[in-house]
Amino acid sequence: MSFKRGQVVISLSGRDKGCLLVVFGEEGGFVLVCDGKERPIERAKKKNPRHLRKTATIIDEESMASNPRLRKTLRSLSS
Repeated sequence: MSFKRGQVVISLSGRDKGCLLVVFGEEGGFVLVCDGKERPIERAKKKNPRHLRKTATIIDEESMASNPRLRKTLRSLSS
């Protein structure tokens, strides 16, 4: 199960269940995800890939440049 940097995913378990997150990379079998608020870019969360559902949306690097931009992008996708 391969995830691309910038891919928008939905959390299927944990405290962030149902939330939109963005993939920032992969590390040791885990996927690093952020949302710009609870999980800022500086503190990416390691999630098991089985606990994530891919979406067809991939955001650009400019939208992932800062936490406020990331929050704004995810907010526009969720409405």
